[in-house]
Amino acid sequence: MTSLGLGYGAALSSDGATPALRSGRLRLFQHLWLSVAARLTLQWRRLSARLAVLDQAGADVGGMRQHQDMTQMNREWAIGKLKSFLVTAAISYVPSPPNSVGFSYYKFNNPKPEVQAAAQIVERILDRVIPDWRTADWEEAKKQPMWRHREAANRAVALLEAEQELQGNLGSGAPQLDAATLHPWVWGSVAGLWSSGHFREAVGAAARAINAQAQAKLARRDASEAKLLSDAFSTNAPTTGHPRLRLSVDDGGDTFKNRHDGAGNFARGVYSAIRNPIAHEEGDELEEHEALEQLAAFSILARWVDAATVDTAT
Repeated sequence: MTSLGLGYGAALSSDGATPALRSGRLRLFQHLWLSVAARLTLQWRRLSARLAVLDQAGADVGGMRQHQDMTQMNREWAIGKLKSFLVTAAISYVPSPPNSVGFSYYKFNNPKPEVQAAAQIVERILDRVIPDWRTADWEEAKKQPMWRHREAANRAVALLEAEQELQGNLGSGAPQLDAATLHPWVWGSVAGLWSSGHFREAVGAAARAINAQAQAKLARRDASEAKLLSDAFSTNAPTTGHPRLRLSVDDGGDTFKNRHDGAGNFARGVYSAIRNPIAHEEGDELEEHEALEQLAAFSILARWVDAATVDTAT
């Protein structure tokens, strides 16, 4: 700012203006420059604060995802694989030959192909337990092959054993729902959206996927969603253009009627109360546990549609 001000002042000194006028021009220029600098500084501080909030939000989401992954993992199996790998990937120090310096090294105790094969599974476990293990700033063990794998495996064992102890002593012991066990029509259509945190859109995608499968199974395009499935689960006999989905043989009993009436009502319920608000109303992103519950509801419907036989008019 000083150099700019002096340069501007030097230019003013050669235009024939009086000293008072030149001084006034210089003060005006300095005032304008300070105002611009202050505004730029304020904007930069605001931008920095926003970036800090975004970074923290990303860290929080990453932490929750990592915790969820560890919660759903078979810890005993993972710990066993990690410990087995540490034995397989053990190394020994080979000193320099006599009367020489600088030729020492480390070697695997087991054949390298065996170590590499064991590492394939361990890397998948490490990706779940310590997502940044490949780039973490750890002290390097010089000359030791696969030192990062062993360091990460030791850390992962400690984390999993601690998590296992905490869960065993502090956890509720309640069963947990693994999204991967949902019907393939549901989870197969939403896995990508789910991993990116788009839970609301994932529920909508699951609803659309079931509708598409039901339309294909019934060979109908004139109806969709609640209207299609409530008609398909009707206990009335099938008619031309209106095939039925049958979950059991019609023996004339109450069980057949209740089961199909219930399936039709359930389909109307999930499409009216879950799918329609998502499709037609603006709303905040769903909480992950709430979205998972809604996916589970659609998974039930998907299993019924998938398992049902199609009864057509003769």
